[in-house]
Amino acid sequence: MRYGVARMIAFLLSPVGRWLAGAVAALALLVGAYTYVDHKGYQRAAAHYTAKIAATAAALAEADANEQRRQTIANNAAKQREAAAIAALEAQEADNIELRRRLASEAQQDPDADRPSLGAGSVQRLNKIR
Repeated sequence: MRYGVARMIAFLLSPVGRWLAGAVAALALLVGAYTYVDHKGYQRAAAHYTAKIAATAAALAEADANEQRRQTIANNAAKQREAAAIAALEAQEADNIELRRRLASEAQQDPDADRPSLGAGSVQRLNKIR
């Protein structure tokens, strides 16, 4: 075993061995430099895309808030239109109830109410319903 180690040391001390050891050291240095530079590049890219993702998330959050605000405004406007329509329908219903009450009163006071055919007053009351 000593003979093999001695031969290896003798080879490394020879000019060819020194050249080969220098080439291996230079190759190791190049691989180390490439790995270091590549790692720094990865970190820059990761930081760049992390910032880009954060900006996209902020834009999405703002768009979501704007959409919720728009929907709230649209819903409130629809509720106001609904309330106005309900008020108009209730007013119309009150007018109809008053008309029916008045027509029923007129029908009770009609002297021709017992006749089998419609008189002029009855026809006028029916036309008011249309």
